[in-house]
Amino acid sequence: MADRVLVCVAWPYANGSLHVGQLAGAYLPADIFARFHRLVGNEVLMVSGSDDHGTPTTVRAEQEGRSPREVTDQYNAEFKETWKQLGIQFDIFTRTGTDNHREVAQDFFLRLLDSGHITKGTMQALYCPKDNRFLPDRYVEGTCPRCGFDGARGDQCDNCGHPLDATDLISPKCRFCGQQPVVRDTEHFFLQLGHFQQRLKDWVARQTHWRPQVASFTRGFLEQGLQARAITRDIEWGVPIPLSGFETKRIYVWFEACIGYLSSTIEWSAAHGDPEGWKPWWSQPTKSYYFIGKDNIVFHTIIWPAMLMGRGDLTLPTDVPANEYLNLEGAKVSTSRNWAIWVPEFLQRYDPDPLRYMLAANMPETRDADFTWEEFRRRNNDELVASWGNLVHRTLTFTVRNFGGKVPDGGNEVTEIVEARAVETLATVREMLEGCHFKNALREIMALSQFGNKVLDDRAPWRQIHEDRAACADTVRGLLTLINALKVMTYPFLPFSADALHGLLGYSDDLLARGWTLQRLESGTPLPTPQPLFKKIEE
Repeated sequence: MADRVLVCVAWPYANGSLHVGQLAGAYLPADIFARFHRLVGNEVLMVSGSDDHGTPTTVRAEQEGRSPREVTDQYNAEFKETWKQLGIQFDIFTRTGTDNHREVAQDFFLRLLDSGHITKGTMQALYCPKDNRFLPDRYVEGTCPRCGFDGARGDQCDNCGHPLDATDLISPKCRFCGQQPVVRDTEHFFLQLGHFQQRLKDWVARQTHWRPQVASFTRGFLEQGLQARAITRDIEWGVPIPLSGFETKRIYVWFEACIGYLSSTIEWSAAHGDPEGWKPWWSQPTKSYYFIGKDNIVFHTIIWPAMLMGRGDLTLPTDVPANEYLNLEGAKVSTSRNWAIWVPEFLQRYDPDPLRYMLAANMPETRDADFTWEEFRRRNNDELVASWGNLVHRTLTFTVRNFGGKVPDGGNEVTEIVEARAVETLATVREMLEGCHFKNALREIMALSQFGNKVLDDRAPWRQIHEDRAACADTVRGLLTLINALKVMTYPFLPFSADALHGLLGYSDDLLARGWTLQRLESGTPLPTPQPLFKKIEE
């Protein structure tokens, strides 16, 4: 029986273009995972959208003299074009600025308020006398009280990953005027995380399949003891608080953005003419996976599960396969310093599959990784062009040239050897992808490609064709079977070249319809003129 798999992907702030670090951190692994599960026949729903309400958006809007809506419209449209060019297949990519999201978030808020998990209280916030306003968390920068990092934001330190309140910062400054703000009292609503301390601790203890860094970070945060956390702010851009007397305040982004996973599912369901169709995706036995970067772990392993527990009628995450950071040429990516590779610019110069391959082969699953232009060129030229692409092109060119453009009929000796190895690799790769081990899965796939090149070199069909045509046909059939299996396994990683290869092998249907199986090409199948799958990149 097919599984139901909900793939929830981090919501990018709609304040700038996507960079390759974000792809490696969340979006590429999610797409690989979703494509794999579709291929094996599971029911998959992959959801996300742009985070319109984050303070990074209002910061950019103020800097550029535009409205937040103008900024978010621009980048939501750009994100959708980027996904299309990269082959990132969302079933729905929406935004937090929709009426649907506002209604779902407000309903969620009221449910937790009615059950006593949200309470009203007074908090201290930073106020800028010069600008005459309370400062949202990202409008403040200072020194982290935990690790001493100079440049921590008022909501989180990017250096040590711990969530912060702006008032925790040492020597805080307003990002706009540079003045030191003052502390003032303001009334807000608080999520009582302490209500869920023991339930979360027991639940986390059962998640033995989580990545080590995700589990250890979450346990460490729980051991500190969960405190009430303010979920509203003195801002004008965001989801309004659905209560009178709070018209100048909004539900804060870290609370309502996670609700986007639910609201996007509801929006998708309604768009397909089934207003109740979202419910099976949020109940057993659906498995839900949350693909995020490591800076968002606490929100998805503690805060969002606490919110789900408080609501009581929705399933908790199955896994949170958070990735570490992808650095650039040995230095941490910094959008403020423009130290990043922006994806739209990248795609103006290079095809998407080589980028997907580089990021998957170097994916920061358990530790930070590094992107260098030299490694990108080397992996493209040595692994995609000279190994995998070379195996395909040599085999197809030889077949078309020497067997009348058709799959030959012949013996099964090589085919059976190849099939045994391919079936073993299919099983290994499947297990790895089910466990979100993408880098190792790709390594196994490329090892099978190298095996195919060895078979090609050892059997030397260019000599066999003159000495023993039947043996040559056996070699070619075996190699075509191997390539056909590799086509299936590379599809989640390299969808464009896999689809192209599907056609080069004589198929006219959808690759997905063939499933995660090993198939022999039928003798006599006509093959089109071979075309290289990849292009060499010059230094």
